[in-house]
Amino acid sequence: MQKIFLQILDWSEVWALCIPLSVLLIKKKQPAPLRPVIIYLLIALPLNLFIDIIWKFKTPYNFPGWLQTNNYLYNVHSIVRFVLFSLFFIKLRQPFLATVKKITPLIFLIFVLINFIFLENFFRFDRLSSRLLSVESALLLLYSLQYYFYKFQDESDASRSSDFWIVTGLCIYSAASFPIYLFYETLLRQSEDFTVNIWKVPDICYIIFCIFIAKGFYESKS
Repeated sequence: MQKIFLQILDWSEVWALCIPLSVLLIKKKQPAPLRPVIIYLLIALPLNLFIDIIWKFKTPYNFPGWLQTNNYLYNVHSIVRFVLFSLFFIKLRQPFLATVKKITPLIFLIFVLINFIFLENFFRFDRLSSRLLSVESALLLLYSLQYYFYKFQDESDASRSSDFWIVTGLCIYSAASFPIYLFYETLLRQSEDFTVNIWKVPDICYIIFCIFIAKGFYESKS
């Protein structure tokens, strides 16, 4: 039973995305600020599917060399997620730190270029880019916190809107993932088994993230 549960959890990056996507089949018309989130889901689904297929089947089916790692796909996913959720926050048109929110994606992309040109190999085989994932999580968490700051200061907009649920899910996922990504390489050097097991935390939080996105889609008033 435990083995079945772990297998289900291992594939959560794929099936969890089907939760909000299934809600979209019912409520197809969504507000304009949510469109970047919809695009993210449509890109993340095939990306995560390939990530898990490579992870689960690369050895028994003797995949070619370039398919013996899925780390570069995690890099692509991280970049796509940050850019699209940055666009989501910008489209909300909250005046608080508006200029900062607009230039942050550009700064992030410059960081990505510097990191993968001078510091790390984008197609690194042995481990994930702890630097990329932790920076992405930290910035998304800061986006979420500034959203709450503005939301709770604005007495005319205190409702639990669709964007509130999506940001809440993103905040939970980013807050839980950030310390794991930040200390990933240190943990890996100390204990590989512990690092593999603690990776279940982001998996569970990703499910929660997708459930909150689904809640946001369901509660939307387009």
